[in-house]
Parts: sequence; C-alpha cells; structure tokens
Amino acid sequence: MSRWTIEIDPAVPRRRRPILGRLGRWILRLYGWRVDVRLGATPKAVVIAAPHTSNWDAVFGLAAACAAELELHFYAKHTLFRGPLGWLLRWLGGMPVDRGAAGGVVEGVRRQFEQRDTLLLALAPEGTRRRVEHWKSGWHRMARAAGVPVVVGCIDYGRREIGVAEVFEPADDYPADLARIQRIYAGVTARHPKNFACGNPVDIGNAATDERG
Repeated sequence: MSRWTIEIDPAVPRRRRPILGRLGRWILRLYGWRVDVRLGATPKAVVIAAPHTSNWDAVFGLAAACAAELELHFYAKHTLFRGPLGWLLRWLGGMPVDRGAAGGVVEGVRRQFEQRDTLLLALAPEGTRRRVEHWKSGWHRMARAAGVPVVVGCIDYGRREIGVAEVFEPADDYPADLARIQRIYAGVTARHPKNFACGNPVDIGNAATDERG
C-alpha cells in the first residue's frame, strides 16, 4: 500500500504551505504512519477524529492535515483571541466562539458556517482523553444546525494509518448516527485502548437526551 493516498476534490478547502507539508510528512515517516485521505466535493463539514486518548493524537492528526494540505479549523473561547495569542490561534486555524452568547457554542458555530464559503471544523467527539462511556452530542448538533455533512476521521495505531473512513449527512436520529460512527471506530485501535469506550453498546436513552455539547 502507498504511504500517501490523497485524493481531494478541488471544492475542499486547502492550505498550501510547503514547509508545513514537508514537516508533516517527515513526522509521519519518522513514526511509520500512512495517510489515506479521499474526499469528494465537501466545501463545508464537521470533521470528527477519534480515538482521542493521548496528546500524540493531535500531533499525528495535525501532521496528516499538513501532509494532505487540508485547511482545518477548530473552535476556542473567544477571549483567547486577543493580542499576539489571537493571531497565533487564527494562523493555526482557530475560530473564536462565545460560549455565553445566545444559543451557546452550537449557534456560534452555525454562524461561522453561514458566514464562510468553505469551512472544515475539526473536533474530538469524546471531548477528553479520559475514558467516557457516553459521547457528547455537540458534533452532531453542530452539523445539523449548520446543515453540513460529517466527515469521520480515524487515527488507527494498530495499522499506523490516519484517514477518512466515511462522509455522511446527519439525520434527526442522533442515536442511530452515533451507532453508525461507533461501528466504524469499533475496528480502530487507540494509543491507549483502555481509555477508548467506542466498542461499547450505545446507551440510547443517554444519547437521545445528552445536550451538554
């Protein structure tokens, strides 16, 4: 298998920075990772990435994004975007979100999608590196509110591969969509497997009522 399988439609937002691209590929080669990113016409999407059990996940995930020249963004508290730190966060892809504004984070993200022609917003559905039995629903509510698809990204330590497993349109049925992505992640190996609860059966009652984000 080729170490780099990158097939990306022109509609997908790209960030072409040769130095970062070379750095990303160097890091991935050094640690023996492969990249398999195939994306059709997806100018806007919520990108979820799992498993997230170690700080290394962000390092390898960012390296893969640089290698594929994807323009990924993430959200952070709006008060952090002041002064030099704000410039750095924006340069890295940060988006300010006011958690105290009307509608909270989901409404803030919806407005960001509405105001942009292209946007790939990346987040970890688990929300923490610790083991969580029930994933939060923020990723799903953001995608539904913005009317954008969900890109399912995997960081598989078993196969040493980072890539896109699936792209789908989220439905009204959150438990069904959660079960769908958990079936994908059930075959993926985390850096710390004991902290990854994806293989557990979905608790439909909890999933249907979880509105904490």
